[in-house]
Amino acid sequence: MATDKLTIDTPEQVHLEFALADIGSRFMAVFADTAIQLIMALVLVIIDETALSGAIYSHMAEYQKWIMAAIIFLNFCLWWGYYAAFETLWNGQTPGKRWAGIRVIKDNGRPIHAFEAISRNLLRIVDFFPGFYAAGVITMFLNSRNRRLGDFVAGTLVVHDRTSKESDLFFNTSDKKPEIALYQAARLGIPEVELIETFLARRLDIPPEVRRQSAVRIADMVGTKLGIEPNARPANHEDFLELVVKEFRSRAQYR
Repeated sequence: MATDKLTIDTPEQVHLEFALADIGSRFMAVFADTAIQLIMALVLVIIDETALSGAIYSHMAEYQKWIMAAIIFLNFCLWWGYYAAFETLWNGQTPGKRWAGIRVIKDNGRPIHAFEAISRNLLRIVDFFPGFYAAGVITMFLNSRNRRLGDFVAGTLVVHDRTSKESDLFFNTSDKKPEIALYQAARLGIPEVELIETFLARRLDIPPEVRRQSAVRIADMVGTKLGIEPNARPANHEDFLELVVKEFRSRAQYR
């Protein structure tokens, strides 16, 4: 099945293209995350049984209520805070989403923050009703952007993460030091990003030769600052500049 494409026009009139995550990819992510949650829940049960039984219990009886309260709180965080916490801290991803190669973003193409992560996951129980995310799946089938109820409330989308070929452009790797891996787009300053965005927004109005020369100059400037050699960039300079903007927004949370 072909992957649905979504083009978002940012306020700066830059066109960003994303591949919408389909139901299969999202269920892969949910499967992995649920497996992690079950393992963590099992660990909590073992701790609970160990701390509140036998010899340990006799020495900690006076703390029984506190231990039970802590276990209940940790279970609450595990089942209700897992998704929101990871999506906030991992820029729209959970371990399952990272494994499935998908990410949550705002519907304007920007990275999500705590508000969106919490909002979309508060509705997760409604999407799950009456079981196996039935309400969420039906909702996704009924709209063109594959959004569940939580996505509508939070104003979010789930998209496929960039391809490994695109991501490799923005890693500082070395044959001698392969362990070094730093996202490089954050090295750019706001003026440089605004220059790229201004060019991309106005390129259709620029004469072809001037447009080509401008793209080469800007791409060389950006590539030099990011340490990306010309032979490591896309052949099309404008494609490279679009990737830089996309990377800067998603990794450096430019806003």
